[in-house]
Amino acid sequence: MKTIFITGASTGLGKATALLFHSKGWKVIATMRDVTKGSDLAKLENITVLSLDVTDPAQIGETAAKALTLGAVDVVFNNAGYGLGGPLENLTDSEIVQLFDTNMLGTIRVTKAFVPHFKERRQGLFIAATSMAGLMAVPFNTIYNASKFAIEGWTEGMFYELGLFNIGIKTVAPGIIKSHFGENAIWAVGEEYKEAFDRSMASFDFRSYFSTPEMIADIVYEAATDGKKQLRYVAGEDVNRHFAQYEELGRQGYVDQLATKVIK
Repeated sequence: MKTIFITGASTGLGKATALLFHSKGWKVIATMRDVTKGSDLAKLENITVLSLDVTDPAQIGETAAKALTLGAVDVVFNNAGYGLGGPLENLTDSEIVQLFDTNMLGTIRVTKAFVPHFKERRQGLFIAATSMAGLMAVPFNTIYNASKFAIEGWTEGMFYELGLFNIGIKTVAPGIIKSHFGENAIWAVGEEYKEAFDRSMASFDFRSYFSTPEMIADIVYEAATDGKKQLRYVAGEDVNRHFAQYEELGRQGYVDQLATKVIK
């Protein structure tokens, strides 16, 4: 029986992924900051719920070690993260630092904790949840963009060093997911930016939701089981549509086109 270790598993994509892999016969180690939110998962056979704050390096080491006492881990899904939106000048330094600490450094820290285990076994797979905002910049989401672009670039670099030991690494990049992600996101939009912000939201049709957590969990399962050395899985009808246009027009062409809608 294979095992997946998941961060941010209390709600949304993390929880849906835990349930899907469980239904496929996997052992699941579902981690989250508040384990009381995983009480329903903990009732299921072969799901273990552990406490984990990915901004706490000491706890990461402790939780990884605890997970490995339960047996070998085959896949690590770095899912923990949240959104931070708004113009740069409207965000505080602490908000910016916390976002990077969770979305970027959390992913890197958890990965580092499991590299020795995967090296010893000479097998294993890391998957990170990135975003449409890690493939193409979404206006008024600059810090969130940067955190997800960073993980996309870091993953590409890690592909080579992990490959020396037959270890894989991939990203799954969703668009908008109908989940608590939007509710948990932090927004700070000053008055002088509001009209342009609304135009940007309308341009991307962010008022609608295109994917459920279960739909994206299916892509995570595909990435975990297809045996391909594929770096990125673009997940969701909305992101596929926008990203196809981005690739067709090229970076500058797409930016120029979007600017005509956002900048008046």
